[in-house]
Amino acid sequence: MPRGQKSKLRTRERRRQAQVEAQNLSSIRGCVDEKVLIMVYYLLYKYNVKEPISKVEMLREVIQMYKNHYLEILQRAAEHMEMIFGLDLKEVDPYRHIYILVNKMEASCDARLRDQIEIPKTGLLMAVLDVIFMQGNCASEEQVWEVLNVMGLYKGRKHFIFGDPKKVITKDLVQEKYLEYRQVFNSDPPCYEFLWGSRAHAETTKMKVLEFMAKIHNMVPTAFPSLFEEALRDEEERAQGRASAKACIAAWARARSSALASSSSHSKRV
Repeated sequence: MPRGQKSKLRTRERRRQAQVEAQNLSSIRGCVDEKVLIMVYYLLYKYNVKEPISKVEMLREVIQMYKNHYLEILQRAAEHMEMIFGLDLKEVDPYRHIYILVNKMEASCDARLRDQIEIPKTGLLMAVLDVIFMQGNCASEEQVWEVLNVMGLYKGRKHFIFGDPKKVITKDLVQEKYLEYRQVFNSDPPCYEFLWGSRAHAETTKMKVLEFMAKIHNMVPTAFPSLFEEALRDEEERAQGRASAKACIAAWARARSSALASSSSHSKRV
Protein backbone atom coordinates (compact mmCIF):
# COMPACT_ATOMS: atom_id res chain seq x y z
CA MET A 1 0.00 0.00 0.00
CA PRO A 2 1.47 3.43 -0.91
CA ARG A 3 2.91 5.40 2.04
CA GLY A 4 0.53 8.34 1.55
CA GLN A 5 -2.51 6.07 1.66
CA LYS A 6 -1.26 4.39 4.88
CA SER A 7 -0.83 7.81 6.47
CA LYS A 8 -4.40 8.78 5.55
CA LEU A 9 -5.73 5.53 7.00
CA ARG A 10 -3.84 6.06 10.29
CA THR A 11 -5.13 9.63 10.51
CA ARG A 12 -8.68 8.45 9.82
CA GLU A 13 -8.37 5.71 12.48
CA ARG A 14 -7.02 8.16 15.10
CA ARG A 15 -9.92 10.51 14.32
CA ARG A 16 -12.41 7.67 14.70
CA GLN A 17 -10.87 6.62 18.04
CA ALA A 18 -10.97 10.19 19.28
CA GLN A 19 -14.65 10.44 18.36
CA VAL A 20 -15.40 7.17 20.16
CA GLU A 21 -13.51 8.33 23.26
CA ALA A 22 -15.34 11.66 23.20
CA GLN A 23 -18.69 9.87 22.94
CA ASN A 24 -17.76 7.53 25.79
CA LEU A 25 -16.64 10.45 27.95
CA SER A 26 -19.85 12.33 27.16
CA SER A 27 -21.87 9.23 28.07
CA ILE A 28 -20.00 8.87 31.37
CA ARG A 29 -20.47 12.57 32.22
CA GLY A 30 -24.19 12.23 31.49
CA CYS A 31 -24.44 9.21 33.77
CA VAL A 32 -22.49 11.01 36.52
CA ASP A 33 -24.84 14.00 36.27
CA GLU A 34 -27.79 11.63 36.60
CA LYS A 35 -26.19 10.01 39.65
CA VAL A 36 -25.80 13.45 41.26
CA LEU A 37 -29.56 14.03 40.92
CA ILE A 38 -30.34 10.57 42.29
CA MET A 39 -27.97 11.23 45.20
CA VAL A 40 -29.79 14.47 46.02
CA TYR A 41 -33.12 12.60 46.12
CA TYR A 42 -31.52 9.91 48.28
CA LEU A 43 -30.09 12.44 50.75
CA LEU A 44 -33.44 14.24 50.97
CA TYR A 45 -35.15 10.93 51.69
CA LYS A 46 -32.63 10.14 54.44
CA TYR A 47 -33.15 13.56 55.97
CA ASN A 48 -36.94 13.22 55.94
CA VAL A 49 -36.87 9.79 57.61
CA LYS A 50 -34.17 11.03 60.03
CA GLU A 51 -31.69 8.24 59.24
CA PRO A 52 -27.89 8.50 59.12
CA ILE A 53 -26.20 8.03 55.75
CA SER A 54 -23.37 5.56 55.26
CA LYS A 55 -20.84 5.29 52.46
CA VAL A 56 -21.64 1.59 52.12
CA GLU A 57 -25.33 2.37 51.50
CA MET A 58 -24.56 5.18 49.05
CA LEU A 59 -22.26 2.91 47.05
CA ARG A 60 -24.85 0.15 47.00
CA GLU A 61 -28.02 2.20 46.48
CA VAL A 62 -26.82 5.10 44.33
CA ILE A 63 -23.25 4.92 43.02
CA GLN A 64 -23.25 1.25 41.96
CA MET A 65 -20.90 0.81 38.96
CA TYR A 66 -19.57 4.39 39.15
CA LYS A 67 -17.40 3.90 42.25
CA ASN A 68 -14.50 5.79 40.66
CA HIS A 69 -16.72 8.89 40.64
CA TYR A 70 -18.03 8.48 44.21
CA LEU A 71 -16.29 11.54 45.69
CA GLU A 72 -17.31 13.80 42.80
CA ILE A 73 -20.93 12.66 42.95
CA LEU A 74 -21.12 13.07 46.73
CA GLN A 75 -19.45 16.49 46.68
CA ARG A 76 -21.70 17.86 43.95
CA ALA A 77 -24.81 16.48 45.66
CA ALA A 78 -23.67 18.00 48.98
CA GLU A 79 -23.26 21.38 47.28
CA HIS A 80 -26.85 21.15 45.98
CA MET A 81 -28.10 20.27 49.46
CA GLU A 82 -26.34 23.24 51.05
CA MET A 83 -27.01 25.88 48.41
CA ILE A 84 -30.64 25.06 47.66
CA PHE A 85 -31.99 23.40 50.80
CA GLY A 86 -29.75 24.76 53.55
CA LEU A 87 -28.77 21.23 54.58
CA ASP A 88 -25.12 20.60 55.46
CA LEU A 89 -23.65 17.10 55.01
CA LYS A 90 -21.49 16.29 58.06
CA GLU A 91 -19.32 13.22 58.60
CA VAL A 92 -19.93 12.02 62.17
CA ASP A 93 -17.97 8.76 62.00
CA PRO A 94 -14.79 9.06 59.88
CA TYR A 95 -13.92 5.37 60.40
CA ARG A 96 -17.19 3.91 59.11
CA HIS A 97 -17.91 7.00 56.94
CA ILE A 98 -21.28 7.79 58.48
CA TYR A 99 -22.90 11.13 57.61
CA ILE A 100 -25.86 13.18 58.78
CA LEU A 101 -27.59 16.22 57.30
CA VAL A 102 -27.67 19.28 59.54
CA ASN A 103 -30.32 21.92 58.91
CA LYS A 104 -28.52 25.27 58.75
CA MET A 105 -31.88 26.96 59.26
CA GLU A 106 -32.42 25.52 62.74
CA ALA A 107 -30.84 28.51 64.49
CA SER A 108 -31.74 31.13 61.90
CA CYS A 109 -35.27 30.26 60.78
CA ASP A 110 -38.35 30.59 62.95
CA ALA A 111 -39.87 27.23 63.95
CA ARG A 112 -43.24 28.31 62.54
CA LEU A 113 -41.66 28.85 59.11
CA ARG A 114 -40.04 25.40 59.16
CA ASP A 115 -43.29 23.76 60.26
CA GLN A 116 -45.41 25.47 57.59
CA ILE A 117 -43.20 24.80 54.53
CA GLU A 118 -41.39 21.62 53.54
CA ILE A 119 -37.59 21.83 53.59
CA PRO A 120 -36.96 22.32 49.84
CA LYS A 121 -39.36 25.24 49.54
CA THR A 122 -38.12 26.76 52.80
CA GLY A 123 -34.55 26.98 51.49
CA LEU A 124 -35.76 28.64 48.29
CA LEU A 125 -37.95 31.07 50.23
CA MET A 126 -35.10 32.08 52.56
CA ALA A 127 -32.90 32.79 49.53
CA VAL A 128 -35.54 35.06 47.96
CA LEU A 129 -36.18 36.83 51.27
CA ASP A 130 -32.44 37.46 51.54
CA VAL A 131 -32.27 39.00 48.05
CA ILE A 132 -35.19 41.29 48.91
CA PHE A 133 -33.50 42.34 52.17
CA MET A 134 -30.14 42.96 50.49
CA GLN A 135 -31.78 45.09 47.77
CA GLY A 136 -33.35 47.52 50.21
CA ASN A 137 -36.46 45.47 51.06
CA CYS A 138 -37.71 45.45 47.47
CA ALA A 139 -36.03 43.41 44.72
CA SER A 140 -36.71 43.40 41.01
CA GLU A 141 -37.61 40.10 39.37
CA GLU A 142 -34.30 40.25 37.47
CA GLN A 143 -32.31 40.59 40.71
CA VAL A 144 -34.08 37.58 42.20
CA TRP A 145 -33.42 35.43 39.14
CA GLU A 146 -29.73 36.41 39.10
CA VAL A 147 -29.35 34.72 42.49
CA LEU A 148 -31.61 31.77 41.68
CA ASN A 149 -29.59 31.11 38.50
CA VAL A 150 -26.51 30.65 40.68
CA MET A 151 -28.49 28.04 42.61
CA GLY A 152 -29.29 26.19 39.38
CA LEU A 153 -32.86 27.51 39.09
CA TYR A 154 -33.91 29.10 35.80
CA LYS A 155 -37.08 30.77 34.57
CA GLY A 156 -38.86 28.51 32.10
CA ARG A 157 -36.71 25.48 32.87
CA LYS A 158 -38.15 22.61 34.92
CA HIS A 159 -36.17 21.84 38.08
CA PHE A 160 -35.79 18.24 39.26
CA ILE A 161 -37.04 19.12 42.77
CA PHE A 162 -39.14 22.29 42.46
CA GLY A 163 -40.71 21.67 39.06
CA ASP A 164 -41.44 25.15 37.68
CA PRO A 165 -39.46 27.55 39.94
CA LYS A 166 -41.26 30.61 38.54
CA LYS A 167 -44.60 29.17 39.63
CA VAL A 168 -43.19 28.50 43.11
CA ILE A 169 -42.00 32.09 43.70
CA THR A 170 -44.67 34.04 41.79
CA LYS A 171 -47.75 31.95 42.68
CA ASP A 172 -47.30 29.32 45.41
CA LEU A 173 -45.36 31.43 47.91
CA VAL A 174 -47.43 34.50 47.00
CA GLN A 175 -50.71 32.66 47.66
CA GLU A 176 -49.26 31.49 50.97
CA LYS A 177 -48.47 35.17 51.72
CA TYR A 178 -44.75 34.59 52.21
CA LEU A 179 -43.93 36.80 49.22
CA GLU A 180 -45.56 39.79 47.56
CA TYR A 181 -45.21 39.96 43.76
CA ARG A 182 -46.40 43.16 42.12
CA GLN A 183 -46.03 45.17 38.94
CA VAL A 184 -43.72 48.18 39.14
CA PHE A 185 -45.82 51.33 38.97
CA ASN A 186 -46.08 52.83 35.47
CA SER A 187 -43.71 50.23 33.99
CA ASP A 188 -44.18 49.69 30.25
CA PRO A 189 -43.52 46.99 29.25
CA PRO A 190 -44.60 45.57 32.63
CA CYS A 191 -41.82 44.89 35.14
CA TYR A 192 -42.31 43.11 38.44
CA GLU A 193 -40.76 43.20 41.89
CA PHE A 194 -40.76 41.14 45.08
CA LEU A 195 -41.35 42.16 48.70
CA TRP A 196 -41.70 40.20 51.93
CA GLY A 197 -45.23 38.93 52.46
CA SER A 198 -47.20 39.31 55.68
CA ARG A 199 -46.43 35.76 56.86
CA ALA A 200 -42.71 36.24 56.28
CA HIS A 201 -42.81 39.35 58.49
CA ALA A 202 -44.74 37.41 61.13
CA GLU A 203 -42.74 34.15 61.06
CA THR A 204 -39.14 35.26 60.59
CA THR A 205 -36.94 38.36 60.92
CA LYS A 206 -34.27 40.17 58.94
CA MET A 207 -31.68 38.97 61.44
CA LYS A 208 -32.71 35.34 61.02
CA VAL A 209 -32.59 35.61 57.23
CA LEU A 210 -29.17 37.25 57.41
CA GLU A 211 -27.92 34.53 59.78
CA PHE A 212 -29.20 31.85 57.41
CA MET A 213 -27.40 33.24 54.37
CA ALA A 214 -24.24 33.87 56.40
CA LYS A 215 -24.26 30.20 57.47
CA ILE A 216 -24.71 29.07 53.87
CA HIS A 217 -21.55 30.97 52.89
CA ASN A 218 -19.64 30.05 56.08
CA MET A 219 -19.57 33.66 57.23
CA VAL A 220 -20.98 35.64 60.16
CA PRO A 221 -23.74 38.27 59.97
CA THR A 222 -21.34 41.06 60.96
CA ALA A 223 -19.50 40.48 57.67
CA PHE A 224 -22.35 42.53 56.16
CA PRO A 225 -22.17 45.71 58.34
CA SER A 226 -25.01 47.76 56.82
CA LEU A 227 -27.38 44.80 56.66
CA PHE A 228 -26.44 43.76 60.19
CA GLU A 229 -27.20 47.26 61.49
CA GLU A 230 -30.57 47.28 59.75
CA ALA A 231 -31.34 43.83 61.16
CA LEU A 232 -30.45 45.06 64.65
CA ARG A 233 -32.79 48.05 64.25
CA ASP A 234 -35.53 45.66 63.13
CA GLU A 235 -34.94 43.50 66.24
CA GLU A 236 -35.14 46.59 68.48
CA GLU A 237 -38.37 47.78 66.82
CA ARG A 238 -39.91 44.32 67.23
CA ALA A 239 -38.86 44.25 70.90
CA GLN A 240 -40.39 47.68 71.46
CA GLY A 241 -43.56 46.55 69.72
CA ARG A 242 -43.79 43.47 71.94
CA ALA A 243 -43.15 45.57 75.05
CA SER A 244 -45.84 48.05 74.00
CA ALA A 245 -48.31 45.24 73.35
CA LYS A 246 -47.58 43.70 76.75
CA ALA A 247 -48.08 47.11 78.43
CA CYS A 248 -51.45 47.56 76.68
CA ILE A 249 -52.57 44.08 77.71
CA ALA A 250 -51.47 44.69 81.31
CA ALA A 251 -53.30 48.05 81.40
CA TRP A 252 -56.43 46.44 79.97
CA ALA A 253 -56.23 43.64 82.54
CA ARG A 254 -55.84 46.13 85.41
CA ALA A 255 -58.77 48.21 84.16
CA ARG A 256 -60.95 45.12 83.81
CA SER A 257 -59.97 43.88 87.26
CA SER A 258 -60.72 47.28 88.74
CA ALA A 259 -64.09 47.42 86.99
CA LEU A 260 -65.02 43.94 88.22
CA ALA A 261 -63.99 44.83 91.77
CA SER A 262 -66.01 48.03 91.65
CA SER A 263 -69.04 46.17 90.28
CA SER A 264 -68.74 43.52 92.99
CA SER A 265 -68.47 46.17 95.72
CA HIS A 266 -71.53 48.01 94.37
CA SER A 267 -73.55 44.76 94.32
CA LYS A 268 -72.72 44.05 97.96
CA ARG A 269 -73.85 47.54 99.05
CA VAL A 270 -77.14 47.09 97.23
